[in-house]
Amino acid sequence: MPKMKSHRGARKRFKITGSGKVKRMRAFKSHILTKKSPKRKRHLRKGTIILTPGETKHIKRLLQA
Repeated sequence: MPKMKSHRGARKRFKITGSGKVKRMRAFKSHILTKKSPKRKRHLRKGTIILTPGETKHIKRLLQA
């Protein structure tokens, strides 16, 4: 049986932290930035942790290789 491949789309979007949590970047930072406040754009730069256990489990399954 061949090796399992990780989901390439998920691999580009998510990272697993050392403690096993799933990290992602925030959306709405790619275009139409003139109407967004500097504070809002600054907060969009930071990543965030996915907290729901169901989503975390699903993403980890996509990332396992």
